Amino acid sequence: MTRPLSGTPLLALTLGLCAAAACQGPDLEDYVKENASRFAPPDQSWHQGPEVDLDGTGPARYVGALMEAYDADRAMETVRFTDGFYRAPANFGYEAVIDHLIARLRAAGYGGDDGRFTLDVVRTPLEEPAWTPRSARLALVEDSGAEVVLHAFDAPGDLDRTMLPVNAPACDLEGPIRFSLDDVEPGDILVTEARLSQVGGRAKQRGAIAVLSASLYPFNVDPTGAERHMAAMQYTSVPDKLGLPAAQISPLSYLRLEGAGDGSLVRFRADVDLREGATLRTLVARIHGDGKAEECVTSAAHIQEPGANDNASGVGGLLEGAVSLAAALRNGTVDWPQRSLVFVWGDEFDQTERWIEWTDLTPIAGISSDMVGQSQALTGSRALLERGPDPGAIAPRLPDEHTPWGAGRVTEEDLHPNGLAVIARCALVDVGLASGGWESADHPWEGGSDHDVFLDRQIPAVLFWHFTDFAYHTSLDRLDMVDPDEIERTEVAVLATMLAVADPRPEDTRRYVVSAELERLVRTAAAREAGDDENADAWDEWSNGATAWLRALCMDIPLEEAAVKPR
Repeated sequence: MTRPLSGTPLLALTLGLCAAAACQGPDLEDYVKENASRFAPPDQSWHQGPEVDLDGTGPARYVGALMEAYDADRAMETVRFTDGFYRAPANFGYEAVIDHLIARLRAAGYGGDDGRFTLDVVRTPLEEPAWTPRSARLALVEDSGAEVVLHAFDAPGDLDRTMLPVNAPACDLEGPIRFSLDDVEPGDILVTEARLSQVGGRAKQRGAIAVLSASLYPFNVDPTGAERHMAAMQYTSVPDKLGLPAAQISPLSYLRLEGAGDGSLVRFRADVDLREGATLRTLVARIHGDGKAEECVTSAAHIQEPGANDNASGVGGLLEGAVSLAAALRNGTVDWPQRSLVFVWGDEFDQTERWIEWTDLTPIAGISSDMVGQSQALTGSRALLERGPDPGAIAPRLPDEHTPWGAGRVTEEDLHPNGLAVIARCALVDVGLASGGWESADHPWEGGSDHDVFLDRQIPAVLFWHFTDFAYHTSLDRLDMVDPDEIERTEVAVLATMLAVADPRPEDTRRYVVSAELERLVRTAAAREAGDDENADAWDEWSNGATAWLRALCMDIPLEEAAVKPR
């Protein structure tokens, strides 16, 4: 598929701009500030966020070739394989997925004779035993002695597997149920709608032998009104050192038990495997840059968690990105980047920490590839770009809005201006153009994935993801909720962003500066309309820093020389 070049309406202004400023330097920035209101980009209504300039540079250089090379069916093969396991750090399913990734990457040439494509495994001793759930069964015992099975699984891919929270102990028990913590006596089983982290410790203190939780997040409610969430079990974990048998149950099962009443008997069996002395593997694939190979752009996709979208979609999507990009580089449809590109798979947060500690490369940008495949029609989600901390995270105003995930705490000291989000926004819009319109948005930083590890080190980073997803962290996050087209579009945006940062060109400067100024207009106007001159000034300062960073990137100036310190 070839992306149409849609910059024609800007041609006259572009020619005047480039002639006046030679597409670089402060004169360009002054020109754009004075004339940004004259820019009228073609329709970008499918993206909620500031518009971007469209002239075929930056990420647009790569989108057509990447979409042509990307094989969504091949990505789904890995998503399907990964979704067949309940993945926890270094457990049986996690290890199987690592082995699958290694085999696919080696087949694509990583770690082979061509030294431009390397493959490494970083090994770290796991402090806790590797936990693998084998089977479980929860049943209500009727007065007759007959059992009504509420939830059960016997194989790694079974739907009810998330009934066991991560690190739940094995058990084989029977006891009466109570619905109030105050009523629990030794030998009872607490049935609750509260989260395990809220009641588990107190239930254990009162002598409960198990806790059954029907907790869900408010955003897990089915937005269609079909009440699919009533059959959902939340994916969660047993609080550290609780050691109390526990299970997640669906709201429907909670109602069934509630109807049976206090004192009704429940039988609960869980079989888990605990492997001591396990080693946690983090997988690192690298495309070596040509010219600045010691610097890199990195994308990470975590393996652990049992969901198809969270995060089998990121695992399979990023794998196909690495495989298809290698082929495109070899056949010359994509130019070889100056900086190295690094792809990381492992345990969320830990994988990026381990890689940064292990590598001798200098990361200049990080991208989290997490929850990239949600079907918009079936889950209620849309493709999102989460920016790093900027003034919008301190005072969000339309078109900015936080997701139901919720705002993270950001202060002025957390602001380190850079233009990575401008490039990533361009990539989203470029993919939207190539796809005939693709619903997406960008929003302020909220946190919760590997981009935070980069940000903690003041390395520019963003998150590509989908939300709001009513199936998020529940047993319903399975293959039928995955859209292969969403995986392809999101991962092409990830790859295009990586390449644009790894191999910038002087001619990219104008597009990025114009796009940064278009954002400045939107943000400062919204702040001043709200009477918040302080936030408008913060956006001005941020935009100055972002523009300096972008110009340094494109004009081969050391990025640290472009740094603008927060006020």
